Amino acid sequence: MKKSFLTISIAFSMLLAGSQPIFAKDKISKEKISFTEEEIQRFEEIESRILEIKAMDFSEMSRAEKKDIRAELKELNKEAKQNGSGLYISTGALIVILILLIILL
Repeated sequence: MKKSFLTISIAFSMLLAGSQPIFAKDKISKEKISFTEEEIQRFEEIESRILEIKAMDFSEMSRAEKKDIRAELKELNKEAKQNGSGLYISTGALIVILILLIILL
């Protein structure tokens, strides 16, 4: 009994000590996001460029060329995700949540 109480109290104190409010956006709206024509056109350009890169043969390229393409892909990915939002949970918080679920269930 004491061991389970100690485990629960330690897990709860870790949760309280390490918790920080995480918000995806300041104001959460359930409205569908609408994009302008320029944004839609840019997304199509990004998609076509990614398909071109996937079709490339990397075995004939030098290390510097591969590095440039990798950097370009990262940049395109950041640009495509710029308008998106999401909730990010740290690994430690995820572990604590899983431990609490296992203990409580």
